[in-house]
Amino acid sequence: MNAHDIASAMAQHHAHMLAGEAGTYAQACVASDKALPPDMAGVVQGCRMMGFLEHDAQCVMQAWQQQSQRLGGFDVSAWPVQPTDFGVAPAPREHAFAPCPQALGLYAVLPDAQWVGRMARAGVPTVQLRFKSDDAAAIAREVRAAVAAVQGTEALLFINDHWQAAIDAGAYGVHLGQEDMADAPLQTIRDAGLRLGLSTHGYVEMLRAEAVSPSYIALGAVFPTTLKRMATAPQGMGRLQAYARLMQQHPLVAIGGIDASRLSAVLQTGVGSIAMVRAITEAPDPESTAWGFMKTISNPGAI
Repeated sequence: MNAHDIASAMAQHHAHMLAGEAGTYAQACVASDKALPPDMAGVVQGCRMMGFLEHDAQCVMQAWQQQSQRLGGFDVSAWPVQPTDFGVAPAPREHAFAPCPQALGLYAVLPDAQWVGRMARAGVPTVQLRFKSDDAAAIAREVRAAVAAVQGTEALLFINDHWQAAIDAGAYGVHLGQEDMADAPLQTIRDAGLRLGLSTHGYVEMLRAEAVSPSYIALGAVFPTTLKRMATAPQGMGRLQAYARLMQQHPLVAIGGIDASRLSAVLQTGVGSIAMVRAITEAPDPESTAWGFMKTISNPGAI
């Protein structure tokens, strides 16, 4: 098979991996592909046709090359999911962050300490304070209030972005985005004993996050969301399932546009936690809504 045939076969075999608009073969070809073996040129071109960002397309191609060497041949139908093919180091690792439960369950992302306390008292197992402010004093107060709000409950509290305030207040953990991960002193957070969760939006970001051995990895956005402007297209269920297989040694949190109608299907991919924002905070009865979500998460096959 030549590169064109392989790319076309990839787009057909792995159509469930499409995100965003499908591209044509002509759009997927670049001059540097001529230096690649035909099978690898076809793989990277097929990835482009399915909407993968260039760095992720290159990442998948390299993993496919490793898989082909390991198996002794190229198979266009076998999407790579083995950690070794992606260069993932074996566990355990000395630099790993403190562990958290493999299944974090319902993960409510909340705007202030009042909401944190409300959902913790409702029995939500994992909560995150996503408090948006540039006022350091206000941030410190809200983080301390959130830590106090979960006292006496079993809820695990992560603080979004504000790692120093989280350390000072004795929070359970910190959640960072990719940009914050690059700037934050990870060793300081690790030495303080806090758990670390990291956001990812594709293969390269996922591998970058995995390399620092976080407590959990967040995968998204799975579906379209109006909560924030995303640089990447929604990943979709096909990619989420591949990501979950690749990263199954880590606790995984799926996030982005997940509601009651999609909850059970998302859980079937192998993730152990579902993050929700507006599905809870904008519900007419947030406590009852959260209870319904938790019931489904505890028994996803019931729906």
